[in-house]
Amino acid sequence: MPGNSQRRNRRTSQKKGPQIGSGGQRRKGLEGKGPTPPAELRPGHAKKRAADARARRQHAAQAARRGRTPSELVVGRNAVLEALRAEVPASTLYVQQFLDADDRVTESVKLAVDRGTVRLAEAPRAELDRITGGLNHQGLVLQVPPYAYAHPDDLTRAAFEAGEQPLIVALDGVTDPRNLGAVVRSAAAFGGHGVVVPERRAAGMTAGAWKTSAGTAARTPVARATNLTRALQSYRKAGLTVVGLAADGEAELADVPGLAGPLVVVVGSEGKGLSRLVGETCDLRVRIPMPGGTESLNAGVAAGIVLYEAARHRR
Repeated sequence: MPGNSQRRNRRTSQKKGPQIGSGGQRRKGLEGKGPTPPAELRPGHAKKRAADARARRQHAAQAARRGRTPSELVVGRNAVLEALRAEVPASTLYVQQFLDADDRVTESVKLAVDRGTVRLAEAPRAELDRITGGLNHQGLVLQVPPYAYAHPDDLTRAAFEAGEQPLIVALDGVTDPRNLGAVVRSAAAFGGHGVVVPERRAAGMTAGAWKTSAGTAARTPVARATNLTRALQSYRKAGLTVVGLAADGEAELADVPGLAGPLVVVVGSEGKGLSRLVGETCDLRVRIPMPGGTESLNAGVAAGIVLYEAARHRR
């Protein structure tokens, strides 16, 4: 009968005894979580990704002002594979966890392993989204270390130590990294001793510049000048002739004396040409005759023509 059971701990009454409480957790769960944070602070929101991208750009600008170039990220399967094929210097290849690999992923990993100096790192998708600012990385991200720029004086010193007349290209206002890479490639082909770029408002040695240089950036130094005008004045004091390319130059390239001697060729942007101060610093401004009627050439082509002419005189 009920109430007569001898089993231990058996309830013999319908009355509930004391129970363990919630410690106030249920009451806290009913409390509000406060106002909704702004979109710039909500993870995954488009405005949050845009704010993160702005912060990275500001960090890069601050690092550049301090004289340091931040690491660069190459994002996406095609871009990463092309960079590795072009032997762009890289420190780390990030591969997304549980990635559905294709031929591009397989070849990228193989190239990184064969090189021996690229670290392989597996990372969750959320981490790759974070470091790329939400870009479509397709599971592959390549980290390119900061480029080690030379000093403008290093280029002339290396030439004189080798018993050669310096042949240097300076770029004024060229902002396309592919043009910079093309100039580096031309300098390597025609015996140039290096390329000088300004520190501000100019292209730097990014992965795109490395790819366009077709590997020649590994043996042709690029120097960065805090002030291009002062760097050119220093070259003049060292005995180099500074020749600037301009559509309205006072002499044609074929008539320029001194191409066989110590020379700096200054190339401006395709749109604006040489800046006023740089143009005034040049010993001579020359033009490339173009019978076909084209108004201007891009920096890579123009530098290649002048470097070929200088190399011809030096032979």
